Amino acid sequence: MLLQMKDVQKAIGVEEILNSVSFIIEENEKVALVGVNGAGKTSVFRLITGEWQADDGAITKSGGNSGVLKIGYMQQLNEKDENSTDERSLYEVLDSVFSHLKKTEEEIRTLEANMGGLEDTKLEEALKRYDSLSFRFKEEGGYETESRLKGVLRGLGFTETQWQQPFNRFSGGERTRAVLGKLLLEQNDLLLLDEPTNHLDIESVIWLEEYLRNFPGAVLIISHDRYFIDKVVTKTIEIENKKSMVYNGNYSYFVSKKSTDRALAEKAFAEQQKVLKHHEEVAKKIRSFKTEAAIIRAKSREKLLAKIERIDAPEQDPAKMRLRLKPRINSGNDVLSAEDLKMGFGGKTLFREISFEIKKGDKTALIGSNGIGKTTLIKILTGELTPLAGRVREGVNVRMGYYDQSHAFSAESEKKTIFQEIADTYPRLTQTEIRTTLASFMFIGDDVFKPISTLSGGERGRVQLSKIMLAGANFLVLDEPTNHLDIFSKEILEEALREFSGALIYISHDRYFINNTATKVIELTESGIKEFFGNYDYYTEKKAQPVLTNEPVATESTSKEEYLQKKEREAQARRKKTRIDKLELEISKTENEIAFCEEKLSTNEVNTNAEAAQAVFAEKTALEETLAGLYDEWEKWSLNEE
Repeated sequence: MLLQMKDVQKAIGVEEILNSVSFIIEENEKVALVGVNGAGKTSVFRLITGEWQADDGAITKSGGNSGVLKIGYMQQLNEKDENSTDERSLYEVLDSVFSHLKKTEEEIRTLEANMGGLEDTKLEEALKRYDSLSFRFKEEGGYETESRLKGVLRGLGFTETQWQQPFNRFSGGERTRAVLGKLLLEQNDLLLLDEPTNHLDIESVIWLEEYLRNFPGAVLIISHDRYFIDKVVTKTIEIENKKSMVYNGNYSYFVSKKSTDRALAEKAFAEQQKVLKHHEEVAKKIRSFKTEAAIIRAKSREKLLAKIERIDAPEQDPAKMRLRLKPRINSGNDVLSAEDLKMGFGGKTLFREISFEIKKGDKTALIGSNGIGKTTLIKILTGELTPLAGRVREGVNVRMGYYDQSHAFSAESEKKTIFQEIADTYPRLTQTEIRTTLASFMFIGDDVFKPISTLSGGERGRVQLSKIMLAGANFLVLDEPTNHLDIFSKEILEEALREFSGALIYISHDRYFINNTATKVIELTESGIKEFFGNYDYYTEKKAQPVLTNEPVATESTSKEEYLQKKEREAQARRKKTRIDKLELEISKTENEIAFCEEKLSTNEVNTNAEAAQAVFAEKTALEETLAGLYDEWEKWSLNEE
């Protein structure tokens, strides 16, 4: 055991933050700490590090390898953090982790240089010291420091050209990444990581998952990235209503187990209440007879009732936002098309030859490495930026709703209250309608009069979502919509987007979110885009498949005609691959629907009802005909037939 919290309580002034928190972290365990925003997760971290002292209960820390528990704590930084003035290079900042090893190495080199001139007695002492230092240097990984450092820098997405840049010239997000890297290089027994995947692209998050799974110490993680914690942790601790509950599994297990436990608790409570009410009514009825025997029987029953151990009513879920996205009017089937888009700044091209279409009902995730131009592409689609080449065309009756990850409001809006911002944007709404809407986004009572300028990132995001809901848009363009949302608010947003009947394109690094909402993934790369007709798991499955044919190697050509022919062949290959991927998805979907029909035909409800059986059989026959057509088309495309 490395750490134990037992019945810990904490209050700030008169406000109780934690009431009863208990859990144990064992050596090498990977644990997630979850709960809604404001539940007290960061407070738990502050208690573990000793920044805060518990009002009651006990926090026990066992010694690690050194006899003292070494804790590494990564908290969220801001633009004015203590590292923002550090003039050392990025490489030097991370390399400083190994300063003790460098001192050891210097002493070893000094001993090597001096031993040749020492007398026997002093030489023997020097050799003992040399052997001791050499053993310690090797045991503490002195020979691997450079490879470890470079591996962490690359894994966290820093290019080699950035390694020698002054640390104070990096953005706050980049410095946060660097601080995470420094923490990973230290030899800690327990890592406390608060939102470690912020500012990381998907490739870096995948690298971090693997690193933490293999990390020899224990890790306690606060994260809203459910896919990430699913991959890393084997235990989940939830803080809810100021108390803790431990689940021995990852996030998906926690969600399932909590739902099952809550349903069972609610059922047990309801059943007991029913039994108690029945006995109380019987006792009351017996008493109404007013005979001595009846009163004795009533008292006897009441004594039995008093002995029954009451089941506590399940605690209510914390307040959650309510979101329903309903288009005011329907768009046509063709929502948007991008044709041969090219964009760059300062003479540097970000991307070129970007072409794709968005149809009504499409839920499209736009992914790619940091800096590749995803937000720039989104701003071109919204008309905020003009491309260097190409064009964007909107379809008939398209009404766009845009969610900006920066949560930017105009200078005029910053001066307004939340209530005023909604009232001015939608002047036809009554005060009651505005308050009802804002209550759905957890702005209750005087919260609606908070100035926009004072809102947190999460609050700003909720105001933007409320405006999008009221707009009744049929085409949503969202840039990192899950940033600053807690896990449970993300789930509500996911459900709203799944039920949304319009079209959607969004940028997100949240793979769990993409998995639950996307029907198509567009990967933006330096050389163009790749489309995958499925969710994130489908995308990773397709990416992992080996390439069966060798890609032709591009050669220089002075012939414009040869160049154009080459580009046309590449375009045809892309169209072919896109169509085959889509057909494979449709085939899989149709096969599942046929299997479902077969299951229905085997049920008593259907096979004993001739009319129902005939309807299901007709549906199955139609699906089989559709499937046959899909197979024919798939074979046609696979054989390069047009």
